[in-house]
Amino acid sequence: MANPTSFSNFTPLPFLYLLLLSFRPLPISSLNITDLLSSYPDLSDFTSLLATTAVAADLSARSSITLLAVPNAFLRTASAEPRASSTNLADVLRYHVLLEYLSLSDLRRLPPTGKLVTTLFQTTGRAAANSGSVNITFDSSSATVTFHSPASNATLLSLIKTLPYNISILSLNSLLIPYNLDLMASETRPPLGLNITKALIDGHNFNVAASMLAASGVVSEFEADEAGAGITLFVPTDEAFADLPSSVKFQSLPADKKAVVLRSHVLHSYYTLGSLQAIVNPVYPTLATEQNGAGSFTVNISRVNGSVAIDTGIVQASITQTVFDQNPVSIFGVSKVLLPREFFGRDPIEVNKPGDGGRAMASAQPPDIALSPRNSPGPPSRLSSPPGLELRSGAAGEAVGVLRIPLGWLCTVLCFLLL
Repeated sequence: MANPTSFSNFTPLPFLYLLLLSFRPLPISSLNITDLLSSYPDLSDFTSLLATTAVAADLSARSSITLLAVPNAFLRTASAEPRASSTNLADVLRYHVLLEYLSLSDLRRLPPTGKLVTTLFQTTGRAAANSGSVNITFDSSSATVTFHSPASNATLLSLIKTLPYNISILSLNSLLIPYNLDLMASETRPPLGLNITKALIDGHNFNVAASMLAASGVVSEFEADEAGAGITLFVPTDEAFADLPSSVKFQSLPADKKAVVLRSHVLHSYYTLGSLQAIVNPVYPTLATEQNGAGSFTVNISRVNGSVAIDTGIVQASITQTVFDQNPVSIFGVSKVLLPREFFGRDPIEVNKPGDGGRAMASAQPPDIALSPRNSPGPPSRLSSPPGLELRSGAAGEAVGVLRIPLGWLCTVLCFLLL
């Protein structure tokens, strides 16, 4: 007869691992919210608004969310109100995306004081303080679930669809309006055109970039390009400029070359953060590409560790915040200056503006920055020697040869000789 205690010596690790995984939400690789809602004709107007305002693209890379949809009859009643016709619908719709999966049982277990849940609108940076959250309460006596915003309330009608534990779709009897939303803002175009320099100054921590854009004159080009497909700016923070290695002589670049670097921070199309997270073709041309030829001054955009990464081939930055996002202009703060490999790589391309007499920029030395693992062509371009003793030979201080002897090695040799 088998010893009943012998089971304790058996450790089915693969089985336990699979068991643990069964309790974790499995992320949806690409959420197509319009497809999910297409089988509900009563939500066709709401679905159309998600698609036309690009909020649907914002959701493509999201998981563990609750969408608060409003049926056609209630939505058309809301749109008849004077304030709704001029509301920035994109932010209103983002306010209807809760960044947490909530089932009916979750809602019925809410405490009497309710629960504050963050929305997608909060992530844009345009929600004042905590106004990008929705408070949800449950009245056990009437079995009513109510969603409260500072400016309006809505009642739960029904559960539409769930994909545990990634998305829950609920229907409400009214639109929720965020607090302090600019009701006169246009969804399709900024009312009088965007002053990019002012937007950066108002965003704080972008003073260096604002000054450089104004001094170079390229900001007027960017503002002129707001028409048509729009623009997307990746703006380094003040800390990003302060963290530039001393070997990177960015400020010493000629004015025309510095303008090229600034143009390489701009895409000639409007992209939301969600659309950048869901890109398929990662290589994007910039405004500098348009002026200097196809294939030059491009950036590689990808999703790394949950953030959007911008890679030039020699430096990889990440988006740290949304400074401004209103079609046709989006401005994102990035953690590093996007140094183009054409100027700061080992073999920089000679870029000449018309009329400069064919003068080429002197080859720049590669900066002391780490290559991104994805784009690294081989070993690092410059190896750092360990701290040690530096011996020079030559007359009048001219360095003819340099020999670096690490101190650790030197001490070992001296100890051996003394023995």
